Amino acid sequence: YRIFYSLIHKDIHFLILGILGFFIFMIFSYIFYYSSAFAGGDAKLLMAYGAILPFGNYTELLFNSFVFMFLLFFSGTIYSLFYSFFLLKQNYRKFKKDFIGKVKSQNYLSIVSLFLSLILLLFSFKNFFMFPFFLLFLLPILYSYLKSIEFCLISERKPNKLTEGDWILSDIRVKGIVIKRTVHGLSLKDINLLRKYNKSIKVKDGVPFSPAFLISFIFMGFSFLFLRESLLQILLSFLP
Repeated sequence: YRIFYSLIHKDIHFLILGILGFFIFMIFSYIFYYSSAFAGGDAKLLMAYGAILPFGNYTELLFNSFVFMFLLFFSGTIYSLFYSFFLLKQNYRKFKKDFIGKVKSQNYLSIVSLFLSLILLLFSFKNFFMFPFFLLFLLPILYSYLKSIEFCLISERKPNKLTEGDWILSDIRVKGIVIKRTVHGLSLKDINLLRKYNKSIKVKDGVPFSPAFLISFIFMGFSFLFLRESLLQILLSFLP
């Protein structure tokens, strides 16, 4: 689209902006992929968004990229939180056992953090600036909650149910052959080997993150319609 638009309107900058957007988001994609925050599909989707976001000039290239990444993490956090409730409902017994075990292993730390969090929450209603401290003291409980949710994402899977890219928990040895745990997940070669010897393994699923991209894109559209000037002023205020 950018190529044909640039040719028809003789505007090479429209094409260059799309290419630069693609490469900027490709850098983010590689960082998130190799840190195991994104799966391969999410990383590729992020690259695509870098090419289609509305960049009118080089200032907007940086500004719109910043806004989208901020919205992606914000909406992704909210979306992941709601998705975790769904996982909790589906795996309540499994979650409950693991969560209680993690809280007990922290001894008094969880009790103290919860007590301080409740006190700070009461102060937060009177002074909103106390709210971040409420979240800070709640971190041990949140950490246990997230680790238990992560535990619910682990399941044993038969070899005929495996798909390329499935994440394994550790290296797997099959008849003297070692399948290494990598960020790329299982390859077709690995899956064929597991199917050959009919070996079931434990894999870790991820949160399907693609809806967060759509939510961010919609939020970005609304923010540009109604809050564009305010967002630009906020960003410029951080510049020297």
